[in-house]
Amino acid sequence: MPKKPLILITNDDGISAPGIRALIAVMSELGTVVVVAPDSPQSAMGHAITINNTLHLNKISAENAEITEYSCSGTPVDCVKMAVNEVMKQKPDLCVSGVNHGSNSSINVIYSGTMSAAVEAGIEGIPAIGFSLLDYNWNADFEQIKPFIKKIALQVLENGLTEGTVLNVNFPKLKTEEIKGIKICRQAKAMWQEKFDKRVTPFGKEYYWLTGEFVNLDKGEDTDEWALANHYISIVPVHYDLTAHHAIQTLNTWEF
Repeated sequence: MPKKPLILITNDDGISAPGIRALIAVMSELGTVVVVAPDSPQSAMGHAITINNTLHLNKISAENAEITEYSCSGTPVDCVKMAVNEVMKQKPDLCVSGVNHGSNSSINVIYSGTMSAAVEAGIEGIPAIGFSLLDYNWNADFEQIKPFIKKIALQVLENGLTEGTVLNVNFPKLKTEEIKGIKICRQAKAMWQEKFDKRVTPFGKEYYWLTGEFVNLDKGEDTDEWALANHYISIVPVHYDLTAHHAIQTLNTWEF
């Protein structure tokens, strides 16, 4: 009998979030599951790691449980590092992060703790996928996307991923039968136009809430934003080599 794949699961919404519970349910059908996730929400933490504070790791599953679960006091990237170096006796065959409550399409990939956890796994040489649903509601319906999560994860387990590449998968907020299919996309050129809502406490101290509007500047029909708007699941291959290779030749003409 073929050996079951070993699958690491993490997220940025916290270990009790409904999104990660949905992911655990799907992955437990595919292999042996180990969960290491933040003990509290860590959204928009990007690739932050904990270096000036202690980290706490608590096993929250019973010894005889089929799924091993740990909560970690750190960031999503901390969770992957702790899983690989302290929890797991061997490198996992797959790391899946999410399912995030809210989209991580376009520029949001930069800020996303969900995707940074997947990227960290990729750095460790582990095939990795970040899953996100375009629904910020804590009680979002994740049942609709479970078949697609399973299909995508199986493809990665069977085919692997190009070295240095992880997948950023975003689901539209639709019923299963309304989803037209899966599109392999590029990241749309879009941005947040931030505003700060300035307020004053009863004691006269100023404080700010970050607000803003998401603006899509990209009219292409091959982007993740187009796919989501047109009822497709978007998959963007992401790599963590930030070198702007196209600029090297130009810079070499400068007189330093």
